[in-house]
Amino acid sequence: MSSPGTPNPAAADDGDALHFCSTCAFSDACMSQGYDKTALADLHVLVDHVGPFRAGEHIFRAGDAFDSIAAVRGGMVKTYLNDSQGNEQVLGFSLPGEVIGLNAIHGARYPCNAVALDTVYLCRFSFPRMSLLATRMPGLQAKLFSLLSAEIGKVGLMAANHRTEERMAAFLLDLSERYARRGFSPLRFNLSMSRVEIANYLRMAPETASRVLRRLSDDGVIAVNQREMQVLQPDRLAALAAASDVPGAAG
Repeated sequence: MSSPGTPNPAAADDGDALHFCSTCAFSDACMSQGYDKTALADLHVLVDHVGPFRAGEHIFRAGDAFDSIAAVRGGMVKTYLNDSQGNEQVLGFSLPGEVIGLNAIHGARYPCNAVALDTVYLCRFSFPRMSLLATRMPGLQAKLFSLLSAEIGKVGLMAANHRTEERMAAFLLDLSERYARRGFSPLRFNLSMSRVEIANYLRMAPETASRVLRRLSDDGVIAVNQREMQVLQPDRLAALAAASDVPGAAG
């Protein structure tokens, strides 16, 4: 939980359509074409606003028929798979403004599960609606291809063969940079996921993840208050992350 004086980007104002459009993954496709606020408002009504999904509720499950992709409007979404033994494997965490469901386009079924980690709102749109948007916004199709390319080319932190401290630093730096790209604070943000989920994603034991976070805190690189994360020394965090030399990944 965040402290009373710290705005939580996961609790984005669901009524502020234009503010959300400025943080959405597709916003640069709008802005680069010179659309004014009136045009953005017209485009905004073409999407379905869905939610709230409460913590623990599934947005889709592996094997469900693919019918739409969605931008996270507020909250955080975890994507994961269950292996043959039923063990959970975390694939990533999607923040406000980021898109989920892109990996379902091929095969026409969702290949993983998506679950709300806190109260989640979505802007959801089907491909027919996406096509309609693209006819009015020439940059939108190019942006979709760009997002698909990033989805294909990303390398998960869990695949990195580096020290646990470097992996954790890269994970935190990735979150910081992604929040910054959406217009939120890169130095103070919430970890809506649990320590166990972070450890699972980074492929380390939960006690190891807790120990590494404590070490970074003791060294003055970060400060952690329950689920509130504050980056105190971004340069040191970046230096540690650079040693891992792997990009972060969304779900």
